[in-house]
Amino acid sequence: MDDSKKIDIRVLTLIQLRNIFLKKGLLSYRADQVYNWIWNKGIHSFDLMTNISKESRSLLKSNFKINRIKFDISQKSIDGTIKNTVRLNDNNLVEAVLIPTINRKTACVSSQVGCSLNCEFCATSKMKNIRNLKKEEIFDQVFLMNKQSLNYYNKPLTNIVFMGMGEPLMNYKNVISAIDKITDPSFLGFSPNRITISTSGIPKFIKKLADDKIKVGLAISLHSAREKIREKIMPFTKNISIEKLKESLVYWQNKNKKILTLEYIVWNSINDLKEDVYALIEFCKGLLVKVNLIEYNPIGNPIFRKADNSVIELYKKELSKNKITMTIRKSRGKDIDAACGQLANKSKIFLSLNQ
Repeated sequence: MDDSKKIDIRVLTLIQLRNIFLKKGLLSYRADQVYNWIWNKGIHSFDLMTNISKESRSLLKSNFKINRIKFDISQKSIDGTIKNTVRLNDNNLVEAVLIPTINRKTACVSSQVGCSLNCEFCATSKMKNIRNLKKEEIFDQVFLMNKQSLNYYNKPLTNIVFMGMGEPLMNYKNVISAIDKITDPSFLGFSPNRITISTSGIPKFIKKLADDKIKVGLAISLHSAREKIREKIMPFTKNISIEKLKESLVYWQNKNKKILTLEYIVWNSINDLKEDVYALIEFCKGLLVKVNLIEYNPIGNPIFRKADNSVIELYKKELSKNKITMTIRKSRGKDIDAACGQLANKSKIFLSLNQ
């Protein structure tokens, strides 16, 4: 059979695969073995499935294929951060970042080729929005970065954040399907408590996360709690009021009982006034939150400039006074354009880690 007409075996559920095996005259437990090879061991060749008979492997090769991603090139920052250029089966590119600290090894995962939103301060939003990633493409990023973490730091991944390219909630079905596989004890067995979805704030999907009982962490790219300013820096929010966003967060938190993270970049002449600080404090009322004040990573837009330290101190002082937990998050991987907001498949000449 022509390869283009073969089914990618990883789009099938285990039940679907068992049924196909039975129709082909094979024992159904063989499907479980194949499923283990592709999801637990990350094998992309039927020939390597050594506990499957040659006859069965031949049948599999005749009817199925296993599409795969690969890390084309990996750049290592001076702080240890590794940015991977990920080539998909259709030759589209995304980026995935491994962020090591003393206590954590975090995989920053992409969910779209490009992005479906239009945040002015983010490099990814300037790219063409090409397509959503499939569940297996998301899973593979985690699988490969787990191997990478073991190879370079002798420790497996501890955390996963959907903070790479794309808006994960605009690819809801595939992101949740990937999380199901990542957290399945039969495969990667990751705890949902160590996974965070970072979103620019899509209320209907935030509520859906709660209704679907998806027990992962949630981080909101807020950046301003003043309507007009948020609309200016994140134009898609013109149809999503601050009130509507907060209502969805209250709904999510009432069902999840988890601390919510608010991601907040402070810029000069954009959100550096006392009114901005007080609006953020007001937004936090009624929510159990942690505020991450994030260092801005320039993308070449002169409108967005890092705020003065005195402004950061003002935020810090007022948030603390109102008993709102906060951290000042330093960027990592800036020298290789791997920091928050910088992922955009930039072409550069650099040394591959594999060389």
